[in-house]
Amino acid sequence: MTSLAAARPKRGRARTPRPIHVQFRTIVSPHQLNSRWGRRIYWLVLAAVVVTFSLAFVLPLYWMVTGAMKTPEEVAQMPPTLVPAQPTLTPFFEAWELFDIGTLLANTVYYALGAWIFCMCVDVAAAYALSKLRPAFGNVILGAMLATLMIPPMVILIPLYVTIVDLGLLNNPWGLWFPAAANGFNIFLLKRFFDSIPRELIEAAQIDGAGPLRVLWSVVLPVSRPILGVVSIFTIVTAFKDFVLPLLVMTDSEKMTISVGLSQTAGAVTQNQVMGGLVIAAVPMIIVFFVFQRHIMAGLTAGSIKG
Repeated sequence: MTSLAAARPKRGRARTPRPIHVQFRTIVSPHQLNSRWGRRIYWLVLAAVVVTFSLAFVLPLYWMVTGAMKTPEEVAQMPPTLVPAQPTLTPFFEAWELFDIGTLLANTVYYALGAWIFCMCVDVAAAYALSKLRPAFGNVILGAMLATLMIPPMVILIPLYVTIVDLGLLNNPWGLWFPAAANGFNIFLLKRFFDSIPRELIEAAQIDGAGPLRVLWSVVLPVSRPILGVVSIFTIVTAFKDFVLPLLVMTDSEKMTISVGLSQTAGAVTQNQVMGGLVIAAVPMIIVFFVFQRHIMAGLTAGSIKG
């Protein structure tokens, strides 16, 4: 009886849980932020930071567009004017004719699409092999690929140019496509996403008799559209804005990219015409950004959390 009585819980007043004190290790405490002056200062600082960074990115673009609408005399005027006195669209049409921007854009799009195709073939295959096929010394190979990201591009520019010359690829699109085929950063992004694909999907396809290529085409690629879109955008933008390598490889005026073509003719035209050509050259990439900005953020975050 004594043991049973001792085992019974004692009836009485329930104990109140002890309050949990949460410590915030921040510059400004939540109590200060919730005060009237705290909220005002917070929104003031936030607005100042947003406006400052927005101006840092938007002001050069605004200056380029408004500069193209000015006359040559107004462009050279000191101090410069923020708003054109007599805005005109004539420099844009003149730049299109003088720079032959239609041909330059066609060449650039052609080189960018070729670089994208080769990058997709090489980088996707490499990331799939490192992630799902698990070859011998796979981690060593991945580490060597990532180590190439630490090398400044200018260091390997001369060996790359000498290799292109030795292969006879001057004024040849292959001279731009081969260097763009392998990219350590793209392989790393793709491998991270492929690692997040459940192993059960791969094993189910293998049980049905699918080989490695069939698994890649029917299972891995369909669920990897977000990261494939991000890598595609990065590759196209990089090929579109590249300057040094196309300057060395594409010496023929009929095969130049738009960045090289604008620089080669800039000394023979006025400043407002140069800015008009730069605005036209920037329009395709601006459109690409606004169309695919959601895919960029979705692809970068996809695969970062398993589950």
